[in-house]
Amino acid sequence: MTANVAGYLLQLLAGRWLGVTGYSEFASLLAVQLLCAVPALALQNVVARELVRGASVAALRGLQWRCAVIVAVVAAVLVPLVTAALSVGVAASAAALGAAPALVVLSGEQGMLQGGRRFRALAVVLGTAGVARVAPALAVLGLGGGAAAALCAAALGIATAAVFARCVVGSPPALSGTDREALDAVDRGPSFVGVLPVLRAAQAQAALMALSSADLIVARIVLGEEDASRYALGAIAAKIAFWLPQAVGVVLYPRMAQPTHSARAIRDALAVLSGIGVVAVLGAAVAAPLAPLFAGRDYAPIEGLLWVFALQGAILAVLQGALLSAIAVDRTSLAAVTWVGLAVEVTLMLSLARSVPSLITIAVCIAVATTLIVALVVLRTADQPGQAEPQHLAG
Repeated sequence: MTANVAGYLLQLLAGRWLGVTGYSEFASLLAVQLLCAVPALALQNVVARELVRGASVAALRGLQWRCAVIVAVVAAVLVPLVTAALSVGVAASAAALGAAPALVVLSGEQGMLQGGRRFRALAVVLGTAGVARVAPALAVLGLGGGAAAALCAAALGIATAAVFARCVVGSPPALSGTDREALDAVDRGPSFVGVLPVLRAAQAQAALMALSSADLIVARIVLGEEDASRYALGAIAAKIAFWLPQAVGVVLYPRMAQPTHSARAIRDALAVLSGIGVVAVLGAAVAAPLAPLFAGRDYAPIEGLLWVFALQGAILAVLQGALLSAIAVDRTSLAAVTWVGLAVEVTLMLSLARSVPSLITIAVCIAVATTLIVALVVLRTADQPGQAEPQHLAG
């Protein structure tokens, strides 16, 4: 919650300080940064899963650093492409993408805490990372800095958080009996974990992140500068509803990775996520009149649409829970449904959407269809763990 609130505060204040003419660049690069965080999210899930299954800490740290190097190379290649595609500055693009390797290292350490069920320590790391990312960026924006300087400050904050997470994992305090047993089991696991499981998990995470962020990128293409900024601010409601129940997946994921508890954990996760989503949509509808007071009157035209943005985020949160369960049992081919949904969404938006209402309507409809299909398949196969895809730990 601390990390998420910090992230929303960054977007809200950036929307006010940069204005409707400057916020679109910042928001679109944050969306790109979220897409580049996909390998980090995938790594955290794989590390947690393999820790539960008995992989060694040394093997998982080796995997973490190999992934960080790969991501750094890919990020460097993407800088000129993103700069040209979004018509943004090279410095701003480099700052946004430069945070990706640090995110990988940070997420690897978080995965070890998650897989070891050290949730109190994980909470400290998550909260610290959120503040470390946002506080420097807000300071820069408050002093009049632009998008590039703010994104650079955020990247330095993420790197600092990664160092802190390594210290927490490497020098744990007195452990409980459960934590001690978890760490003892780790030392008897395999000595090498290959990148292939991360790639499989990454394509599932990439599908979800792309579906949750594509509308922000398309908005900059099909809408005018001011409407694109208004859409970006409205999307904060979607992000709140999307990330608000993140702790549900974090806590239940280790149980999803255990065959004896997987089916019950999956059903519990989807039920809780759906309930939280209903509350989030109702909250957005009630709080909508307050949005212009915080963000400025320039954003008043989207006030009546905030509940629709929240609905999109709530639906995607359920989709995230379903895909997490697929990663937990290594059944990631199910992500193909999400990729198809993404292709349909982008096609419809580019051909039909020319206003904020039409853009968010298409996004919600595709989210509903995709989530229903994936959730139904996950629930039908939840009691059949033997059908999981083959494991390839080393390779």
